Amino acid sequence: MALNLLSPPDVKSVSFLDSTKSFHTHALSKLPGGFSLKRKENGGRGIQCSVHQSQPPPAWPGTALPEPGRKTWDGPKPISIVGSTGSIGTQTLDIVAENPDKFRVVALAAGSNVTLLAEQIKQFKPQLVSVRDESLVEELKEALAGLDVKPEIIPGEQGIIEVARHPDAVSVVTGIVGCAGLKPTVAAIEAGKDIALANKETLIAGGPFVLPLAHKHNVKILPADSEHSAIFQCIQGLPEGALRRIILTASGGAFRDLPVEKLKDVQVADALKHPNWSMGKKITVDSATLFNKGLEVIEAHYLFGAEYDDIDIVIHPQSIIHSMIETQDSSVLAQLGWPDMRIPILYTMSWPERIYCSEVTWPRLDLCKLGSLTFKAPDNVKYPSMNLAYSAGRAGGTMTGVLSAANEKAVELFIDEKIRYLDIFKVVELTCAKHQEELVTSPSLEEIIHYDLWARDYAASLQQSPGLTPVLV
Repeated sequence: MALNLLSPPDVKSVSFLDSTKSFHTHALSKLPGGFSLKRKENGGRGIQCSVHQSQPPPAWPGTALPEPGRKTWDGPKPISIVGSTGSIGTQTLDIVAENPDKFRVVALAAGSNVTLLAEQIKQFKPQLVSVRDESLVEELKEALAGLDVKPEIIPGEQGIIEVARHPDAVSVVTGIVGCAGLKPTVAAIEAGKDIALANKETLIAGGPFVLPLAHKHNVKILPADSEHSAIFQCIQGLPEGALRRIILTASGGAFRDLPVEKLKDVQVADALKHPNWSMGKKITVDSATLFNKGLEVIEAHYLFGAEYDDIDIVIHPQSIIHSMIETQDSSVLAQLGWPDMRIPILYTMSWPERIYCSEVTWPRLDLCKLGSLTFKAPDNVKYPSMNLAYSAGRAGGTMTGVLSAANEKAVELFIDEKIRYLDIFKVVELTCAKHQEELVTSPSLEEIIHYDLWARDYAASLQQSPGLTPVLV
């Protein structure tokens, strides 16, 4: 089963993938959206995107230095959690439970898991809570009937926003998934809250809008993703201009050892067999396609200001080195540890401090027991997602959000067995190619959200029929 574009004439003769990481002079071309690709001035190596508006300022321009006197609270650090019943939220609360002298929860926002939310309220006693599904408010109130002191409950999107900008919170952990996390994050930034960032769309889709806003309000965006936390830890105290290259490590996913010619026959169950650990379906498929790493390249660009030619991906099957940086003198710094999301989450909450962790709940890394660490270059034929991500990143503006949204919809279609594995790449490429006609280089928040929804709808409109050959065969 393959894909058939509803309007074949809309597919451009110049593929969206013409703006991939490897460029030659004859490949440079004027693209829609008011921007062009040109060579860098430093020796002519690589390309950069030149737009009418300046690129958004990075959250951490190659170095991380704490500001003296930034602490504004007494006792445990007050935090809000958006997405408290999800994976990030529950792990954050595990950290709070283990360190009650370091952190306290003032507000929680959840989706529809009222039972778990009620348990969290009883244990952590927040002042404010929100449940996205307004129809569940009465059920939540019943679950809290025995409490002497009950939190204020504000349902719906407005409730999530109020949790994010709670006046007592110093930092907000953004664990909510998708573009639903954008408005709460913006509200938190406007209220002067530092962001413990676990929501990818905040920068991948919202970077052109969010980053200038964070600079305006002097808000710190601290990455909770393990790869970006590794980079963030490695740049601590670097002098200005010392960062030369970012090296993102990738496990390689379910098909890292499968010959590329066999990908046309893989099934959903195959893609969900991650060689290292058990995760949700969407992220496991993203690991198999390497779209997760492509999106992390874009996020690294927005976080640290590295140009796309200076961000590399390397396959590291053991997943012990979480990422590396290279400095101008060719030194390479790495952050290592067992794969445990609690470590980067903890660092976003405690930075610039380091909090002692018990060996019982936080096993220490033993390299002698581990034995060996191996690396190999990723295969661009097996993983066309990388070229798509670099292309979208260079296009900038709304293109990166479209890439992410189209991939999310394509993965959903694949998991539902409506398209084949290789069709994921084609859906994303065709959606990005179509979006070149309307690309916005400096979008508003409303435009970012609009094109996220547009990309999902357009990707879903690419119907199944025996007409179109997938991208790799």
